Amino acid sequence: QVQFVESGGGLVQPGVSLRLSCVASGMFSSIYNMGWYCRAPGMQRELVAAITSSGGGTNYASSVKGRFTISRDNDKTMVYLQMDSLKPEDTAVYYCNAQHSLTHKNYWGQGTQVTVSS
Repeated sequence: QVQFVESGGGLVQPGVSLRLSCVASGMFSSIYNMGWYCRAPGMQRELVAAITSSGGGTNYASSVKGRFTISRDNDKTMVYLQMDSLKPEDTAVYYCNAQHSLTHKNYWGQGTQVTVSS
């Protein structure tokens, strides 16, 4: 059974940084594409950043390009989201996602709250 433990969220002021971490269990991470999604209040869940199973390819939402960086460590079955220059509009619950690279089956974490406010 695939499970995730997410950490690193919190309440921060605009302009500071946070790093989200997600550790996965019950899966061979090297065959899963990984990503981070967010859901702001009253909004649908949307992609923030994604990284391929090998780590060789990444994709970002236009709103976070140049500020956020996704990375992974397959040996530790972990995926990270470095969030710099945070803005109030980044406030959301952030979810770790894994998608099997062949079947495209998705797995989701429970989410971690990020609040950016002065």
